Amino acid sequence: MIRRPRIRPTLRLRLTLLNGVLLVSTGAILMFLAWLLVRDGAQLTDQLAPGSTVTLADGRILDAVQWEQQLTDAASRELVVTGLLALVGISIVGVAGAYAVAGQALRPLHQVTATARRLGEATLDQRIGYSGADDEVAELAKTFDAMLDRLTESFETQKRFVANASHELRTPLAVMRTEIDVTLSDDEADTGEYRRMATVVRDASERANGLVDALLVLARSEAQAGRPLGRRSECDLAQGTANALSAVRREVERIGLTVETDLAHAPVVGDPGLLDRLAGNLIENAVRYNHLHGRIWVRTGSEAGRSWLVVGNTGFEVDQADVPGLFEPFRRGGRERTGARGSGLGLSIVRAVCDAHAGTVRVVAQSGGGLEVTVELPAAGAAAVRGTDQSVTPQR
Repeated sequence: MIRRPRIRPTLRLRLTLLNGVLLVSTGAILMFLAWLLVRDGAQLTDQLAPGSTVTLADGRILDAVQWEQQLTDAASRELVVTGLLALVGISIVGVAGAYAVAGQALRPLHQVTATARRLGEATLDQRIGYSGADDEVAELAKTFDAMLDRLTESFETQKRFVANASHELRTPLAVMRTEIDVTLSDDEADTGEYRRMATVVRDASERANGLVDALLVLARSEAQAGRPLGRRSECDLAQGTANALSAVRREVERIGLTVETDLAHAPVVGDPGLLDRLAGNLIENAVRYNHLHGRIWVRTGSEAGRSWLVVGNTGFEVDQADVPGLFEPFRRGGRERTGARGSGLGLSIVRAVCDAHAGTVRVVAQSGGGLEVTVELPAAGAAAVRGTDQSVTPQR
């Protein structure tokens, strides 16, 4: 059985039909009103005496009422015939015009459809570029172009992330392979050489393992953004920050940093593991990117339904314009940071954890060098009670 093709009720066809129905209905109503006017306007015999007659041009004499009836019928027939012909003509022209106008108005929609069909990873640079009237269709076209801009940026960021992650993982693997090959090729290598090789391999493997752990935390944090957290319990940012400070005590003492703390109660509800990683990353960055005998200041607290953590440090000077680039994976100060100290995922993880907990993070470059990072999260429970100051390192 051959199935006949079905006419699609496209938006253009529906607009054309709607315009045609409105046009024909309006024309029919106008014809009816004109017919009523003709019928009512021809009542002339009411003003004549009964039995009045009318003499026509051809010499016929007719009763006035009969003559009026003939005149009314003739006018009505002429009006109906002429009106129908005019209505058909106007309807054809109107429907054709509506079809053309609807097609012109909906052309950007066809461009959107065609562009969407052509889109692929290699054609994300295509845009609609609508330049018509500033109407709803233009707004749709601009919105679609803006969406493509965001998609292009997302794909580029993803490509850069994969490339940098591959480079970071390849570096320790290359170090391990080189050390092993060099040592094994040395026939005179003694136990000391093998121990040195083992130390280098262990350090490189720890670096690779740390990078993999950071990538997993970042993926887990980003997956939680905008969704209910898998684990939720009440935590204290002050306690997590104190633990992070204790973990870096030895490094702080080694480079002679001065640590100033004001750790007040800062209750939040969230994933304890992610929140501990947030505080740990901020403290580790403050130590890692500091200078000899520098300074670190750490504050926590809660106010007006928000708990906050502030971590600041002295260090290298950073331009405020480069601050947004700090949140990109494997980037530092707007530049690629592969091969530098750390995995380059610290602030990326901090932002992802904040997003997962409906919080915010703000970074301000300090005059003279260093950064101050402020994290704000929704507070848990009643207003926090001010705690006492703590210090984890001796003064320089």
